[in-house]
Amino acid sequence: MAHLIAPSLLSADFARLHEAVELVEASPAPWLHLDVMDGVFVPNISFGFPVIKAIRPLSKKVFDVHLMIAAPDPYITAFRDAGADRLTVHYEACPHLHRTVQAIKEAGMKAGVAINPHTPVHLLADILGDLDQVILMSVNPGFGGQRFIPGTIRKLNMLRELREVHGSQLMIEVDGGVSAQNVKELVDHGADALVAGNSIFNAPDPAAAIRALAVVD
Repeated sequence: MAHLIAPSLLSADFARLHEAVELVEASPAPWLHLDVMDGVFVPNISFGFPVIKAIRPLSKKVFDVHLMIAAPDPYITAFRDAGADRLTVHYEACPHLHRTVQAIKEAGMKAGVAINPHTPVHLLADILGDLDQVILMSVNPGFGGQRFIPGTIRKLNMLRELREVHGSQLMIEVDGGVSAQNVKELVDHGADALVAGNSIFNAPDPAAAIRALAVVD
C-alpha cells in the first residue's frame, strides 16, 4: 500500500498553531501527529489535552497521538475525549502493556506501541496481534530536529518480517529524522507511515515539503 505522511505539530510555531493545522488540513497528509511529553519519561514537555481539544474542530484529519509519558493508563479516555483517533504508548512506559492496549481499544481508538531506538523489535512478538500500529523511534524521543539513527533500517526489516510471520495487518510508522533524503529508503524497507516535523515546518514551503514526502519515485 502507499505510504502516508503524518506532519508532527511539535515542530510547528506554537504561536501560530491555527495556521499549522490549516496547512496540514489543506495538504495530502491524512494524519496529524501529536507528541505529548511529560518531562518525566522524556526530558521535555510539549502539550496535552487542552491543545488537542482546541485544535480538534479545525481538522478532519486523523489525530495520531503519541504519548511519551511515564504513566499513560489514567489518561486514555481523556485523550479520546480530546479528539485522539489513534493512541500510541511506549513499550518502555507500560509494565502491563496488554492491559493498556486493550483499554485504548475499549475506548474506541486504534492502539499503537512505540519502541525507543535501544529496544529490540522481538519484544513486541507477544502483543503484535493486538496492535493497529507500531512506531519505530528513529531518534531518541523528547526533541525534534535530531539526526536519523541508521540502525532503524535493520529494525524496520525485522518488524516487517515479524508482521508477516504473525499475519498482522498493523501499520509500521517511523518517527524521527524523516526527510526527503531518506523517505524512499524507509518506504522501500516497509514503512507505511512517516512522521515528519522539522523537514516540513522548517522548510521554505511547508506545503510543498509535505507533497514531496508523499511521493516516492
